[in-house]
Amino acid sequence: MSTQEEVLEEVLEKVVEQKNNEIVLYNDDVNTFDHVIETLIYTCEHTPLQAEQCALIVHYNGKCTVKTGPYKELKPRCSKLLEAGLSAEIV
Repeated sequence: MSTQEEVLEEVLEKVVEQKNNEIVLYNDDVNTFDHVIETLIYTCEHTPLQAEQCALIVHYNGKCTVKTGPYKELKPRCSKLLEAGLSAEIV
């Protein structure tokens, strides 16, 4: 096996080992669309269009995955969503 093949195999193994989690945002009867959109833009680095689409999905479906990634990167984002009064969890 060549060195290049060994490196590629090692990289593939690391990619497979990393499990992504998701932040799921839930619907509530308290927060306005504007607040949800602004919070998603700030906290999850969404574009205004992404944030609006997520807010609509949450409104009509009851929940929406708003960010995917490693747990350690999602934890502070989810905390900010909760601090802003939104209902969210990491799954």
